[in-house]
Amino acid sequence: MALAEETKRITAQFEYTDEDVNKGVKEFLRQMNEGLEHDHTSLSQIPTYVTGVPNGTEKGLYLAVDLGGTNFRVCSIHLNGDTTFNLTYSKIAIPKEMMVTDNANNLFGFLAKQIELFLKTHHEDHFEAHVRRRQTVSTPEGYRDEQIFRLGFTFSFPVRQVGINKGTLMRWTKGFDIPDAVGKDVCALLQQEIDKLRLPVKVAALVNDTVGTLMARSYTSPGKTSTLLGAIFGTGTNGAYVEKVTNIKKPVEGDYDKSTGLMVINTEWGSFDNQLNVLPNTSYDIELDKNSVNPGIQIFEKRVSGMFLGEIVRLVIVDMLKNPKISLFKDENSSQNDWKSTTTMDAASGVFRQWGLDSSIMSIAAADNTPDQSSLRQELEKELQIYAASLEDAQAFRAVANAVGRRAARLSAVALGAVVLQSGKLSEPGDEPVDIGVDGSLVEHYPFFRDMIYEALAAIDGIGPAGAKRIRIGIAKDGSGVGAALIALVAANMEKKGVVDYLNYIRNDVVQKVSSAFSSVEEESTVV
Repeated sequence: MALAEETKRITAQFEYTDEDVNKGVKEFLRQMNEGLEHDHTSLSQIPTYVTGVPNGTEKGLYLAVDLGGTNFRVCSIHLNGDTTFNLTYSKIAIPKEMMVTDNANNLFGFLAKQIELFLKTHHEDHFEAHVRRRQTVSTPEGYRDEQIFRLGFTFSFPVRQVGINKGTLMRWTKGFDIPDAVGKDVCALLQQEIDKLRLPVKVAALVNDTVGTLMARSYTSPGKTSTLLGAIFGTGTNGAYVEKVTNIKKPVEGDYDKSTGLMVINTEWGSFDNQLNVLPNTSYDIELDKNSVNPGIQIFEKRVSGMFLGEIVRLVIVDMLKNPKISLFKDENSSQNDWKSTTTMDAASGVFRQWGLDSSIMSIAAADNTPDQSSLRQELEKELQIYAASLEDAQAFRAVANAVGRRAARLSAVALGAVVLQSGKLSEPGDEPVDIGVDGSLVEHYPFFRDMIYEALAAIDGIGPAGAKRIRIGIAKDGSGVGAALIALVAANMEKKGVVDYLNYIRNDVVQKVSSAFSSVEEESTVV
């Protein structure tokens, strides 16, 4: 009984009420608009130079790479032009020594090598060790690359973007720490390593994974409604949405298509409320932040993303294990255990080391509705080396995991709800859905995560139950790869426009020179 009571006391610290949700939304909107007016704010609100979303008719074959966290993906995507696509990909874990290193070339050289291996495996017919070039007057450089793959580079870290394929790294997140790369153009870093291998690949577009999710969802979404927002709830969390250019008060460097009046904005909402104006802050959140690689920043992400949720649960469990007044994962004798055994925790259990409790076990806990929590107890043994856990132990663990997961879902609703309100879509006439594309392990695999988001959305002032029903949240599977390909397509079209512009320049220049020549002849004739 003491364990149940202590569990209830601790889980109460993770309650995030409807009132809390509304306070969060109000502050989120304030910080959104602050980020549209100034740089160096909590919500970076980064213009992406993408000024529209696809409609499903786009076609072509493109490459995409995705550096989104602990894995690196290389993809080739064939867009069929009918909202469908064919995707081929490979995925490899990023070695720890590449994530924390002194030299950026170590990481980007590794990434380029993976691109080479992918091309040799899946596109050997197109692969050439040397790029063939032919002389042409179509570009100022005097040549045009043939058989070059246009590549969209999904780079899921804060960058200061100054063009569709130019952006300097602002800071690392998600456990990466390579000081040498900060302040450098990440596209140039990757292109440099690609060129060392003489690969027929051009980094055509820099894409945040969330922008890619937005683009992919808009390409594949049902009906005529374009997608408003792409959101990631996985290893990290972030959102990108379509904003009116007139709402962007800070200067936007570089060229972009102004005809649409729209701009996709990368919010970088993982850093929402770093000041802790409204976000919940338990002793476990404080400890996690203090021991992280980036204390004091990405505060929202540390309460929402899959990378951190398991660690919060672990810190709670460790705290409970230290409490002499309760018996968690320990029995005086077998009579106290419903399995008529005694619980044993291996000294090497992940519970005893930082990041040792993977958030995937939270999904098992949330899904286990069996009377004796058998699925969860098996998982505790398999993943955490906790043998013969009692029913009371499993119930305590499940309650803690569910409290942490529920808070994460309701915090996610704060971000989604604020963007919907910012757009004004619910105030527009008609009953068209407000479409949101999401990707990531939490929304895909955590049971009822989206249900808990909808529950919180319905409690937001200005949305309510009726508005929540109009919000359509759909999975954008493989969004990063497909979305990056779509933006590479946009970049390729911009290149073509550049070629047309240059040919027009040559044509006009020739006309001017010919006209000048005729004028000179006429003048000389008159003098004679």
